[in-house]
Amino acid sequence: MRANLRKIVSKRKIVSKGHLAVILSQLREFELPKVNLEQYVIDPEIAADVLWKAYLLGDVEKKEIADLGAGPGSFGIGALVLGCSKVFFVEKDTEAMEIAKINVSNMKSEGLIDGKRANFRLIDVREFKERVNTVFQNPPFGVKERGADRKFLEKAAEKAKVIYSLHKSETEGFVTRLMRTKGFNLTHKWAYNFALKATLKYHIRRIKRIKVSCLRFALIE
Repeated sequence: MRANLRKIVSKRKIVSKGHLAVILSQLREFELPKVNLEQYVIDPEIAADVLWKAYLLGDVEKKEIADLGAGPGSFGIGALVLGCSKVFFVEKDTEAMEIAKINVSNMKSEGLIDGKRANFRLIDVREFKERVNTVFQNPPFGVKERGADRKFLEKAAEKAKVIYSLHKSETEGFVTRLMRTKGFNLTHKWAYNFALKATLKYHIRRIKRIKVSCLRFALIE
């Protein structure tokens, strides 16, 4: 399928959301997901839908982007395909960062992205210093580490005026109230059935689906 990927993009303009999902489906995933980091890979179709909505809202093209807790880099790579000016892949796990770098390299070799626009930061999200236009993040749900999602939200609020963040739908009220204290309004929300694949040894079911919402926050100005 990789041989046909170049046909999807012409002059770095994406043809459709479906084509973006095809590109993202080619990315390598976690080889050995870490339980304590809640390393779940976002479904390519969900990532493509979020990115496409952001693109239509003017939050991607020619914008500087941060993919916080980047993992394999789906959001950041999708943003590059859609013509952003720069992406920071922020990830503290060395193995995950290596996978993201491989994915960027593969997409670059296919002529789908400009690899020079990719910037890698092997750091804890709290150490990220650059300011950007838009943040995309699929943070831990806070199951293994209480408050893990909060530090992502707080960092995003420091560094961008627009934030796209994925959370369990049941926590939407808490997240919205927290972001309000940071000066952000909830402008859009989209619901998804998030598939958690049985990648961890204690999983019993092959796929477990949970209700997740992507929340778009914008700074009140």
